[in-house]
Amino acid sequence: MNLHSQSLKALLLAAALALPSMAFAAEPGMMKDGMMTDHKGMTLYTFDKDADGKSMCNGDCAKYWPPMMAPAGAKAEGKWTVVKRDDGKMQWAYDGKPLYYYEDDKKPGDMTGDKKKDVWHVVREHM
Repeated sequence: MNLHSQSLKALLLAAALALPSMAFAAEPGMMKDGMMTDHKGMTLYTFDKDADGKSMCNGDCAKYWPPMMAPAGAKAEGKWTVVKRDDGKMQWAYDGKPLYYYEDDKKPGDMTGDKKKDVWHVVREHM
């Protein structure tokens, strides 16, 4: 094997390993049937008490409403941003609003958390 083919194989391996993290680095969610889901089809929510791009759902709240976590070094584009949580971890936000899952949603398309306590809402196209 010559040096050129070794370099090419190393480059291809590096690209293949980078693809999964890059595949949705810019847009971790998508609109499906008028509501936003992650790439597995799980519904995403916002919390009315969040303000100025900061999550107010921590501790026990985050057990019931797990944040949509962003990997270290995630790059966001357009309406997508990454916000720092109280624990120092990073969370995806859309249009300045941190995003969450709901613990009781068990399968893609479930949206049992919509309008919970009048402060939790499914992210919809008209945001």
